[in-house]
Amino acid sequence: MAASTREPVTVTVTGAGGQIGYALLFRVASGQLLGADVPMRLRLLEIPQGIRSAEGTALELIDAAFPLLASVDVTESSASAFDGANIALLVGARPRTAGMERADLLGANAAIFGPQGRAINEHAADDIRVLVVGNPANTNALIASAHAPDVPAERFTAMTRLDHNRAVAQLALRLEVPVTSIDGVIVWGNHSATQYPDISHATVDGRPASGLVDEDWLENVFVPKVAGRGAEIIRVRGASSAASAASAAIDHVYDWVNGTGDRWTSAGLSSGGANADAAAAYGVPEGLVCSFPARSAGGDWAIVPGLDEAPLARAHIDASVAELVEERDAVRALGLLG
Repeated sequence: MAASTREPVTVTVTGAGGQIGYALLFRVASGQLLGADVPMRLRLLEIPQGIRSAEGTALELIDAAFPLLASVDVTESSASAFDGANIALLVGARPRTAGMERADLLGANAAIFGPQGRAINEHAADDIRVLVVGNPANTNALIASAHAPDVPAERFTAMTRLDHNRAVAQLALRLEVPVTSIDGVIVWGNHSATQYPDISHATVDGRPASGLVDEDWLENVFVPKVAGRGAEIIRVRGASSAASAASAAIDHVYDWVNGTGDRWTSAGLSSGGANADAAAAYGVPEGLVCSFPARSAGGDWAIVPGLDEAPLARAHIDASVAELVEERDAVRALGLLG
């Protein structure tokens, strides 16, 4: 591959020493995140306990001699990590542990994502795009955005592409078709057990998917299977999703930067700003980060407007949005929204 003459893009990855970070970084450096002709600088941010692991990953990245990798730096400093960043993948988060109350989990993550939001606001490039992977991703994205008042809220997104990919895969398995046959799946709501994977607008090789499966399978197998897949992987693997989460993060950012064309995917987007009217039409109030059907063009995500909702979908969407409102209100009550 000839050396690129383009200015390198700065990509910051937090939690870089963890399992998702390890699964993610080599694919980023290979060009799968942005494109095969886009050089990059990698900034790896870690807490002190994870810094040696991140340093080891950096050594391996150097040894792989990726043609697109201009440099790789490891730091404990958010200011250094986000300095001039164009893309930020916020992977590191505080996991829920046994006996931890919901408010404690939200508070612990606010202590991570609030300062990162401030660092992005103060140090990142003007075109910064942020994907929050660390859970609770939707509310963590809201917290980070609230602490970055100079960055448009639509630049902060939450990853529901993993749920979308899981839904596509389960439908393809059920119908014994390639995943490329599936189009038009939607994941609504929160990246949690309340999410709703919706096939009412999906097609399979151009045929309506809803006519190819029965309602009992949809409600009692498909929906809980997709929503509970993360827990299933923990039970089977003994650890949470890593490679599939990394793959979904790659998909999300690649589509954001390069566009989705006429097709849509699912993304956790701000329900305000340019998307406020479309979000409101789906019953989602402003001030949330919620998963919607989304297209990207010109480097911007937009909610796909005007899709009819099946009655079953409406009830599920309302329940997931209510959970997002509860999380936002709990964070606000703790004084953690800036």
